Amino acid sequence: MRILLFLLMIVLWTASCAPALEPAPGPTPLSPDSPVTSPPEGETPAEPPSDPFAPQPGDVNLTRGNVFIQEMDILIRESFPPQIALSLSGELPTPCHQLRVQVSEPDADNRIVVEAYTIVNPDLACIQVVKPFSANITLGTFPSGHYSVWVNEELAGEFDS
Repeated sequence: MRILLFLLMIVLWTASCAPALEPAPGPTPLSPDSPVTSPPEGETPAEPPSDPFAPQPGDVNLTRGNVFIQEMDILIRESFPPQIALSLSGELPTPCHQLRVQVSEPDADNRIVVEAYTIVNPDLACIQVVKPFSANITLGTFPSGHYSVWVNEELAGEFDS
């Protein structure tokens, strides 16, 4: 037992004497006094990333699956005109599944139909545990009226615009 304790102490002592790792080289953070510059004329800044939950062109090669939604809320952002968003939280079947959300335009009855599902590469070996998720989906702005939002055929909520 003493030998084991002695070996453990040597390992801990050796590890504590190891040199500290240097941070990886990368962009240096800006200081508060750094000047802010616009891109050179003729160049446009990169477009903001598109909705990460929208269907992608490569999705046709993947297998479609279910998503387990536990909470749905309508968010009305205080702006003019008001921005409407949908908050979803729940679980994906595995960590390899990716959430996809397809939003339709309001129909004649001002129903906004949202289809939430997952996609997964069937050739991947994946641990079989559920993965929690939380997502805010921007629905946009709408003309005056009373609207209802339906997610996978379930009423998520209503709002007036």
